Amino acid sequence: MVASDSFVEFLREQLAPLGHINVRRMFGKTGVFCDGFMLGMVRDNTLYFRVDDDNRVAFKEAESFPPLNYEKRGGSIDLSFWRAPERLFDEPDELVTWARSALAAARRVARKKGPTAPKRATKRRPLR
Repeated sequence: MVASDSFVEFLREQLAPLGHINVRRMFGKTGVFCDGFMLGMVRDNTLYFRVDDDNRVAFKEAESFPPLNYEKRGGSIDLSFWRAPERLFDEPDELVTWARSALAAARRVARKKGPTAPKRATKRRPLR
């Protein structure tokens, strides 16, 4: 289920110190983007932050389970988005700190993947 309008507005306000926050519905969930990088997802008004090898330990230590996943062909696939600890919603500065960590992870993931948009073919002019 996608995020409610009030939860989306809350996230925009709380995460504004990071940069331009944008949200969009995707795959029955809501993606949370900052300056074009997907730092989080929301399902059923529950925030999940982007996790990679550099910030996974912090999420494990905070016991922010379970990671967001989906079922495919009888198996579960981890989407590398882990639940934001509930205490962060009472501590706005710490929420932003965790969001910065998720944004950094999103940037690292994007860097590893490289450009995703296909390059346009250019028209070649005939030789004269």
